[in-house]
Amino acid sequence: MASNQHFPAVSDALPYPVYFRLDDYHAHQQFDYQSHPWGQLTYCSTGVMEIMVAGQRYLSPPQYAVWIPPETLHDGYIRQDVVFHSAYIDASLCTQLPAQPCALVLSPLLKAILGDFAERNVTTPATEADQRLAQVLVDQLQLAPCSRNYLPGSDEPVIAALLAALQAEPGSNRSLAEWAAHLHVTERTLARRCQRELGMPFGEWRQRQRFLAALPLLERGDTVQAIALELGYSTASAFIAMFRRQSGGTPDQFRRGLR
Repeated sequence: MASNQHFPAVSDALPYPVYFRLDDYHAHQQFDYQSHPWGQLTYCSTGVMEIMVAGQRYLSPPQYAVWIPPETLHDGYIRQDVVFHSAYIDASLCTQLPAQPCALVLSPLLKAILGDFAERNVTTPATEADQRLAQVLVDQLQLAPCSRNYLPGSDEPVIAALLAALQAEPGSNRSLAEWAAHLHVTERTLARRCQRELGMPFGEWRQRQRFLAALPLLERGDTVQAIALELGYSTASAFIAMFRRQSGGTPDQFRRGLR
């Protein structure tokens, strides 16, 4: 059963224009809706955080962050244990950052900066070196590729039914043509609706969904071979190739990062 909490409070004003914090959260925690006058970058180095903004669900797997602009009402839910990084950014520094919530691709440099501050337990950059590093982070966020969501949803009836079925059975290898027949539309129509509603082809959405499904299995200690078979891959190498495309590393590298 989920327990309700508030996101960690800072105050009505940030102690520094860029403020960092690191939190460990256990599974099944629900965070109540709130907003604040600064922007917030959320990133999970372990696990996946779900954030709801205006009815839209944003997911934050380890290679993506969720950007929440100032004065944006949001809540969050944690399905599994996470290591949760936050960077609060003063509104004056947000003018060149996205005006709408989005998923940001985290470059190795962004990950390194967030990881460095977390490792040294730096919340407020007090030294000139740390202040320069915080400025580099803001500069890098301006350059980071932004997408509507890592795993977008849809209220369109046909696409919603398709996504619900894929979520329920991520290992299904039904082709687009087979799904089209099952949903009583043509393959071409289904392909067009996927692109229009999701902003990506059917195959890309399924890969992302399988990637997210793999994370808790890796954290649980399942073998790569077992995960590959559960998610519909005939070989471990095919699963590893997908995982590398989505995360930039192998499943074993991801698992080593949990230690």
